Amino acid sequence: MKRRNKRGQMKLSFGMIFSIILIVVFLAFAIYAIMKFLDIQKGVQVGQFSNDLQTDIDKMWKGSQGSIEQTYRIPSGVDYVCLADFNSPKKGINMDKYSDLRKVFYEFENLVFYPIGSGAGLDSIVVRHINLSNTVSSENPLCFPNEDGKVKMIIKMNPGDTLVTVSK
Repeated sequence: MKRRNKRGQMKLSFGMIFSIILIVVFLAFAIYAIMKFLDIQKGVQVGQFSNDLQTDIDKMWKGSQGSIEQTYRIPSGVDYVCLADFNSPKKGINMDKYSDLRKVFYEFENLVFYPIGSGAGLDSIVVRHINLSNTVSSENPLCFPNEDGKVKMIIKMNPGDTLVTVSK
């Protein structure tokens, strides 16, 4: 008996190859678009946190006295929200973060998202109407941990004070 060399050959038409390439391109574009939307969502959450914090501080500042513990939502990539006075020396348990936080200090910023770059384009902001020297008197920077997407802060104003203090 003669043995023939038979080889299976898979023939794909040009149309089939082109269709597969298009599917791969569309999938890549869809994944890219989803990632961009998630980045936009992070930016919105950071902006919302900034607005909510400033609104709560302004409400306390306009009153005569009070204290309130607030919980804010923050994106998962942000490990800490830190208040820092870069005109004062570093001290306390978060001293190691001070030099990194200082990299995004341009002139007046006092709130920084750590690690740097996790704030979705908003690495540091100016929070108005806070007594920064009293807020960071024992820790500079004063960092609030992100626990399950939430940051807790105590916003208070004592009788006779003209500015608000933020604490853990």
